[in-house]
Parts: sequence; C-alpha cells; structure tokens
Amino acid sequence: MAEVEIGRGKRGRQGWSFDDIAVVPSRRTRDPEEVSVAWQIDAYRFEMPVLAAPMDSAMSPATAIAVGKLGGLGVLDLEGLWTRYTDPVPLFDEIAELDERAATARLQEIYSAPVQPELITERIAQVRAAGVTVAASLTPQRTQQFWKTVVDAGVDIFVIRGTTVSAEHVSGRAEPLNLKQFIYELDVPVVVGGCATYQAALHLMRTGAAGVLVGFGGGAAHTTRTVLGVAVPMASAVADVAAARRDYMDESGGRYVHVIADGAVGRSGDVAKAVACGADAVMIGSPLARAVEAPGQGWHWGAEASHAEVPRGLRVHVGTVGTLEEVLLGPSTTADGSLNFVGALRRAMATTGYSDLKAFQKVEVAVSPLPVR
Repeated sequence: MAEVEIGRGKRGRQGWSFDDIAVVPSRRTRDPEEVSVAWQIDAYRFEMPVLAAPMDSAMSPATAIAVGKLGGLGVLDLEGLWTRYTDPVPLFDEIAELDERAATARLQEIYSAPVQPELITERIAQVRAAGVTVAASLTPQRTQQFWKTVVDAGVDIFVIRGTTVSAEHVSGRAEPLNLKQFIYELDVPVVVGGCATYQAALHLMRTGAAGVLVGFGGGAAHTTRTVLGVAVPMASAVADVAAARRDYMDESGGRYVHVIADGAVGRSGDVAKAVACGADAVMIGSPLARAVEAPGQGWHWGAEASHAEVPRGLRVHVGTVGTLEEVLLGPSTTADGSLNFVGALRRAMATTGYSDLKAFQKVEVAVSPLPVR
C-alpha cells in the first residue's frame, strides 16, 4: 500500500473517504427494474441492504417495525431511552427544545438512568409481535449483563456495536467479553463492530460473527476525530475489511462474513460507493433521523453524545425531509441524495450494468476528490 511521509519520523497510508471516490460506468447498462438489491444474512432475507442504526434519534420500536415492513432491518438500541424509561416521549420533546450550550450536559443526565431488563423484554416483544425480523444492539460492556434477557425475549439478530470493538480487549478491572466463546454458545447470528482495519476485521471474523460493522467515528453526529483524534476514511476501511472477508473465506474453507458499512453514509450515493468498495449492506442513522416519523423530531445524536466522562458526539439538527418510505424507497422530490436511497442504489447498479449486489462489488471505482460536473 502506498504511504506518504508525514515527517521524517512518521509515515502514513493514504486513505480515501466516500467523497473521494466515484463509481465508473462500464460497457453495459440495464433496466433498473431488472436489478436486485435483496440481501440475506444467515436465514434472514431483506429486500434492501439497509440496517437502521440503533440510535434513539432514528429508531423507536415503531420505526424499527416500519423499516422492517419496508424491507430493511431496524436495529433497536437496548441502552437507549426506550429501555431506560417506560414513557420516553416527553424526554424526546425536551431534547428537541434544549439550548445548544446545555444539550450535552442534559443528555448525560437523561442517559444516567439505569437500563431496565423488563423494558428490554417489552420492546423486543413489541417488534416481534409486528411480524418483522427483530434486531437489537448492546455495547460490549453491557453484553455480559443483558445478553440472556435479550435472547430470551426472542431477538433474531444480535448486534454488538461500539465505537470500536476488538476480539482482544484487555482489561485489568474486569473479565472482558470473550467474543468467540459468546458467539459459539449463542443460538442467534451476531453482527459485531465497529472495526476499521484488515487485521481487526479478520480477528472479528474468526470469532464466528455473521457480520462485521465497518466504521469508526465517521457519523454525522460524531466528534470522535475532534475529541480522541481517531477516525478512518470509510472507502479505504470498507475495502480493507472486504479484503479480510476474502482471505477469511479461503482460511475457513468458504465461510462468508457480511461486511456492513456503518458510518459516513449520509446521502444516497454513499450507499452505492459503500457496496462498490465491498460492503454487503449499509447501516444508516442520520438519513432516517430526517424522516417525519423519527423520534428525534429533526435532531440527531448517538450514544457517544451522552458518555459520562468523554462525550464524543453532538446533538445536531438534521431537519425533516420526508417519510421513512420516501427516505428509503422514494419517490424523491429533491436532487441532494436525501431521499430514495434504495432507488438510487438500484439506478447506480443499472447504470453500470450490474444485476445484483455481489456483482456490483466488482464495479470499477475512480479516485475523484473534486466534484465531477
């Protein structure tokens, strides 16, 4: 890999974001109606390669159900307001009205309430009763504490999601989660992340995970780069993890681990670029926070915004652009990529001549940091 000299004592890899690359048309085109954007992980098939991020501003039990009925997968945050409060609606109203200077401190107070196991059971049961696939998320720190409650409640896909998740967490204070043993003993598929490098992804794949989330501090509400100095260009990260998937397939005798881009997927074109770099699906937050039905009422924030000691996120105003169906399936009334994510992906694949997502992963891309007119 090409490196650049930062100074006499330090070199670094050149990395590319989704904004830096563009999908290149090929010699063939096809009708958008003949393109399949269906995706399957384990026994679960979805009509679109979209997971809704487990973020309170975007996902409630009701919106998770709505995303599921539209053909995607809504992921509930089991450490969010819906599992800390019996009726969190008044708190969403308050968060929407907070003064900018007081927002972080108040979020810290609100999220200091304990997670209630009975509410975990209740929220999962609500989604299950609607007849859609149930996915729910915990951080690695809380997985040991609540995993049995989650599985007993009937979750279909278990997501272990953090800013970064490793297979080799070291702690002198407590016994860390043994991911490989945990996944082996669990009866449901596990999606785990984030990760951002080839080696980290390969280690996570060896734990038996069904899918790996790729992303690290790149979301619209993250300030991880500003606070911790840590970030990764997403196009390069997805391509690196896709390479790890390929090598792990050879190593494991053909076991396929799904790569899910989780971060910096803010506009519809980013979905096409993520798949072109090797992703099987994308996890999106801020685009869904712009939906009319979103609990955040036009505001967006992640779990990092309420961290008790080192907040690494902001409550940001993203506005409202349309319904959940319009955001995901259209039709679009704007030309800025904020609506009809799936329709845009379908048309990008048709424009370049590819009929399904696996084939589209092989499309040519070009480094194009400046806008092409």
